[in-house]
Amino acid sequence: MKWLDETPMWMVVIGALALGLAPFVPEPHLVEKLRMLFAGTLARPIDIFDLLMHASLPVLLVVKLIRFARARKTG
Repeated sequence: MKWLDETPMWMVVIGALALGLAPFVPEPHLVEKLRMLFAGTLARPIDIFDLLMHASLPVLLVVKLIRFARARKTG
């Protein structure tokens, strides 16, 4: 995970916002696909791929934030 630690936080934040919220109108795909997942209607392979693609950078951001917090804690 060294590559993630070396990636600047601002790049991960911008990427997570851009990919996580795209397209902005009428509704972000990530919100739509999560709604489908919780409703049990996320069945088509293209929808599953879309969820994974749009969630990838937000998940990386969460991982980076956790690693950052642990590194500061152990100091």
